[in-house]
Amino acid sequence: MQKPKVFVTRKIPDKGLKLLQEYCEVKIHPHDHIISKKELLVGVKWCDALLCLLTDKIDKSVIDANPNLKMISNYAVGYNNIDVKYAASKKIPVGNTPGVLTDAVAEHTFALMLAITKRIAESDQFTKKGKYKGWAPMLLLGTELKGKTLGIVGSGRIGTGVAERAKGLGMNVIYYDLQKNLLIERKVKAKKESLTNLLKHADVVSVHVPLLPSTHHMIGTKELALMKKTAYLVNTSRGPIIDEKTLVTALKKKQIQGAALDVYENEPELSHGLNKLNNVVLTPHTASATIEARQAMSEIAAKNILGVLFKKFKSPSLVKV
Repeated sequence: MQKPKVFVTRKIPDKGLKLLQEYCEVKIHPHDHIISKKELLVGVKWCDALLCLLTDKIDKSVIDANPNLKMISNYAVGYNNIDVKYAASKKIPVGNTPGVLTDAVAEHTFALMLAITKRIAESDQFTKKGKYKGWAPMLLLGTELKGKTLGIVGSGRIGTGVAERAKGLGMNVIYYDLQKNLLIERKVKAKKESLTNLLKHADVVSVHVPLLPSTHHMIGTKELALMKKTAYLVNTSRGPIIDEKTLVTALKKKQIQGAALDVYENEPELSHGLNKLNNVVLTPHTASATIEARQAMSEIAAKNILGVLFKKFKSPSLVKV
């Protein structure tokens, strides 16, 4: 009996790949860069199931390239890179990998929060460039977080994880979400606020909403103007949630104290001037980049495929349309 074929658009950690290779014929795009549209179409036409990344745009043309495509498994918690509704209309299940990267992203978010408020990146460069000439009372003064207010925008798994860590450091937590979250309220005594009130009162604003039409440029000129001049903005969700050009202007004018970003509006490009600012910390979309999280994502992405292709398996996470 011929094994089903799985095309993987880029090398991922081996836990899931080994699992797939037990039951399927697996072909992995050999180059460690974002796959081109031409190469993606060739791979899709060959396979029964596609394992793709958040950097791959799986639109109607890709889905239509193979009338026999049985499954699309996204190696990511989000799935805004896939036309999920169109896939559903073709009766093609779509899977994602939520849950397993919660701790990794929450920890990275908190690391960014500490880095920007303690001016870690600035201090690192200052010292490496030989500018440190001895202790000084006014040198690179940062901000303490104990007693400050953290505003969580989006109180899902990751937002709640960040709130728990903040509470451990003695911060007060407020949150904005469309619905009341009893879990975050119980765990950290967080108070639900409107987005306007949250932006006005938070010393650190941390963004954790999915990218949807309703959240695109959720933080822009009006929202940044509401924030305290001493406040910091952190984003580990999706870049286009923040109007990046507007943020650069606000940072240049010291309208807010600083920002720490792991995601960007037009990845991998940065808005002009962003990389020249001292009051910003930037990481290259690595919030989930731990061995533990990435291996677990690999396993879930594989099991999503096996659950669709073989009755004896169960898909852990299929997207509901």
